[in-house]
Amino acid sequence: MPLIHRKKPTEKPSSPPSEEVVVPDEDSQKKPHESSKSHHKKSNGGGKWSCIDSCCWFIGCVCVTWWFLLFLYNAMPASFPQYVTERITGPLPDPPGVKLKKEGLKAKHPVVFIPGIVTGGLELWEGKQCADGLFRKRLWGGTFGEVYKRPLCWVEHMSLDNVTGLDPAGIRVRAVSGLVAADYFAPGYFVWAVLIANLAHIGYEEKNMYMAAYDWRLSFQNTEVRDQTLSRMKSNIELMVSTNGGKKAVIVPHSMGVLYFLHFMKWVEAPAPMGGGGGPDWCAKYIKAVMNIGGPFLGVPKAVAGLFSAEAKDVAVARAIAPGFLDTDIFRLQTLQHVMRMTRTWDSTMSMLPKGGDTIWGGLDWSPEKGHTCCGKKQKSNETCGEVGENGVSKTKPVNYGRIISFGKEVAEAAPSEINNIDFRGAVKGQSIPNHTCRDVWTEYHDMGIAGIKAIAEYKVYTADEAIDLLHYVAPKMMARGSAHFSYGIADDLDDPKYQQPKYWSNPLETKLPNAPEMEIYSLYGVGIPTERAYVYKLNQSPDSCIPFQIFTSAQEEDEDSCLKAGVYNVDGDETVPVLSAGFMCAKAWRGKTRFNPSGIKTYIREYNHSPPANLLEGRGTQSGAHVDIMGNFALIEDIMRVAAGGNGSDIGHDQVHSGIFEWSERIDLKL
Repeated sequence: MPLIHRKKPTEKPSSPPSEEVVVPDEDSQKKPHESSKSHHKKSNGGGKWSCIDSCCWFIGCVCVTWWFLLFLYNAMPASFPQYVTERITGPLPDPPGVKLKKEGLKAKHPVVFIPGIVTGGLELWEGKQCADGLFRKRLWGGTFGEVYKRPLCWVEHMSLDNVTGLDPAGIRVRAVSGLVAADYFAPGYFVWAVLIANLAHIGYEEKNMYMAAYDWRLSFQNTEVRDQTLSRMKSNIELMVSTNGGKKAVIVPHSMGVLYFLHFMKWVEAPAPMGGGGGPDWCAKYIKAVMNIGGPFLGVPKAVAGLFSAEAKDVAVARAIAPGFLDTDIFRLQTLQHVMRMTRTWDSTMSMLPKGGDTIWGGLDWSPEKGHTCCGKKQKSNETCGEVGENGVSKTKPVNYGRIISFGKEVAEAAPSEINNIDFRGAVKGQSIPNHTCRDVWTEYHDMGIAGIKAIAEYKVYTADEAIDLLHYVAPKMMARGSAHFSYGIADDLDDPKYQQPKYWSNPLETKLPNAPEMEIYSLYGVGIPTERAYVYKLNQSPDSCIPFQIFTSAQEEDEDSCLKAGVYNVDGDETVPVLSAGFMCAKAWRGKTRFNPSGIKTYIREYNHSPPANLLEGRGTQSGAHVDIMGNFALIEDIMRVAAGGNGSDIGHDQVHSGIFEWSERIDLKL
C-alpha cells in the first residue's frame, strides 16, 4: 500500500499546515509497549544482564538498606530501644555495674584484659607503594574499608613472611595500643566495651585497667622477639600493682588470649634471656585470679578445617551455595586461595590446633562426648532431647566424634573394622596439579601433585593425632615453622628439662601451673550452642578450584535433632570452642593437687547457658553464650566484677555447670 506521510510545514510556524491523509505503515502499527521494549533493547546493548550487574545491584541494595537502618538507629532517641524492649519483655534488669554500685562495691584489684585472635586492631606503620596514605590507619578492625578498596594490597600487608613468621621486607603492621585496641571490633560490634563500661561504674579507669594488646598473628614467643610485648605486660602489671597499694591483679584473657597468658606465666618466671627473669614466685606476688573467657585450652577442631581447606561451617555453606565463586578468579581475587595463603603465614593459628591427641579427643571408636544428643530447638526442662524409642534409648544416630576428618559420610559412620586406610605418610608427591592457574597464588598444595591429593583422600579418616600428621603432609613448611613454637602432646615427665623450652609453654598438658596456692583460676564459657567438632570432607572436583578438599555440605540427616548439619558434626559449646576444650583442665587436670597443678591452685567452672536476644532491639543480648557475644553477658560481667572488687570463687557460687563436662572428663584416661 502506498505510504502517504504528513509533510512538515515549510512555511513559517504561524502558517497552518495542510491537511493530508496519513496511512500508518507496519512499523508504526506496532504496539506502544513493543516499540518501547525494542528501543530499550537497542539502548542497552541487547538487554544482557551480567553476573557483575547482579553483584553490583545486590551490594548496592545491601549498602543502601544498611545505611538507611543505621540512619534510623542514630536518629531515634537513645532510650527508644530500651522503651520498646521493656514494652515487649518487661522491665530490664540493671546493668551489673549499676547493680554492684548500689551494693557498695568499689574498684579494688587492677584488671588486665588480654584479647584473643582477630579481635585486636592492627595498624600500618610502614608499607609498600600500594598502601600510600594508610600510615597508622587500621588494616584490621574498624571499618575494613581497605579490604574493598585495594584487596590484594591489603592481603599482602596482612601476611607475614612465610619463612620467618615475622615482618615481610618493607612492611610493618603493629597492634593498636590502649583500651581502644579491642573495645570494638568494628563500629557497633563490641568486644570489651561492655565490660569496660560496667567496671567504670564502680570506679575503674585507665590507671587501674590495662589492655595487653599484641599482634595476634605472631607466635607467642615472637611477640617478645619483635615487639617486647611480654616484657611490657610484665612491667605494666608490676606498675599497676605497686600504684594500687600492692593489690594483686585480676587477669581476664579471652579466646586465644587464654593460651597467650599461659605462655606468659611460664615466660615471666623463666630466667633471661629466654624468659622474663621474674623468678618462681612472680605469679604468686602479682596475680590474684585468672578469669579465662571462652578459653580453647586444648585447641579447637575448626583450626584443623581452617588450615586444611580455609573453611569453617559458614564458609563451607557459602562455598556450596555458590560453587566456584570463592574458588575462581572472579575480579582476579581468587578469594579462598588468598585467605589460605595469608592465614597460613599467621603462626598463631597453629596454637589453636587440638592438643592431647587421641587421649583427649577420642579415636575411631570412642570419644569423651559419646552419647551426646543435639537438640534442634530449645528444650524445656522436662523434655528429652532427641527421639526416644520404646526402651528409652535415643533413636538419634551415635556420632564418632573422635574422627575429626572423614572422607565421606559412610566412612564417618562405619565400624572401625570396615575402614581400609591406605597410609598417606609415605606417598610420593608430584608437581602436576589439576589447575595450572592456581600457581598465581602459591599455597603448599602446588607441591603435592595429583598423587599426593589422592593419597590424602584414600586414608579416609583422621583422628586428632593423625590430623596433625595430615597438616605436616599437606603444609610441611607451615608446620615446620609452627612446630618450632607450639606442641600438641601430653608430657610423660613434666620435670624433663625439654619442657623448659618456649614451644611447650602454651600447652597446659605439657606445663605446670605456677607455684601460687592463693591464686584462683576460672574457666568462664558459654554452652547450649552447636559447636564444630568433626567434619565430613570430599575431594573438590571443580576444574576452577585450587584447594582440592572441601567440607561435604550435602552430608546431613533429616532428623532435626541430628548432630550432623551441612557436613559438620556439632557438639555442645559456645559456637567456636567445644565444652571439652574449655572445661577439661579446670574440671579434672587442674582440679586439686595434680602433676599439672602441684601447688593446688583453686579452679572453678562457670558455664553460661545461651539465651538469644528476645528481639532485634536487644542487639546481641545480655544472656548470650556465644564465643564473642558472651562478652556482653550480664551474669559473666557480674562474676568478673565481684572478683575484681575483692571476692573469690565462693562469693560467686563456686561451680556453675549446665553441660556434661564432669562426666566427659572422667572418661579421659589421663595420668594426674
